[in-house]
Amino acid sequence: MVAGVTKMEMRMAKLGTCVAAAALAGCAHGGGEAPAQEAFFGRLQAHCGKAYDGRLVTQDAADAAMAGERMVMHVAECSAARVRIPFHVGSDRSRTWVVTRTPAGLRLKHDHRHADGSPDALTDYGGDTAGPGTASRQEFPVDAESIALFRRSGREASVTNVWAVEVTETGFAYELRRPAGANARFFRVEFDLTRPVPPPPLPWGWQAGG
Repeated sequence: MVAGVTKMEMRMAKLGTCVAAAALAGCAHGGGEAPAQEAFFGRLQAHCGKAYDGRLVTQDAADAAMAGERMVMHVAECSAARVRIPFHVGSDRSRTWVVTRTPAGLRLKHDHRHADGSPDALTDYGGDTAGPGTASRQEFPVDAESIALFRRSGREASVTNVWAVEVTETGFAYELRRPAGANARFFRVEFDLTRPVPPPPLPWGWQAGG
């Protein structure tokens, strides 16, 4: 009996060691993240609290109204699991990009608010990474929840959206693309990370930790 218990204890100890090793391996890459995604997320976090001027570098007619406006991105809040980046266009403080770690990789969502702080009808849309990406660029194809939202809102053209975020030693970029065709779209803004600017006011309805 003593020998049997000893063997059982040895098996349990071995199992416990394996489970612990697996858990540690998962933690090393932030859950389900590829090393490139972990490095990318770390690059975002490195700018927490800082703001930067940017400019529109594409020329789609749909963006003509914002072409002459000042653009500022502000890495306003960072945690181990999420980075929130308000994007200000002139006096419009309605937009925040939200990058979150997930069990499978990274997620980008768009938080849109009215001036009174209430959510816009078109908010919390985006997608998850479908591949490892690189330490400087991650792409986010539109997810099923967002496709359903776009269709309810009469925005069928947006159901093929692919967003991307880039962060290098000197620059940050956000872009939206749709495939060539009747609904083709290309929007890209770039920011100079070598020249921080004073942080702007917080976005409409924005609360730290919210």
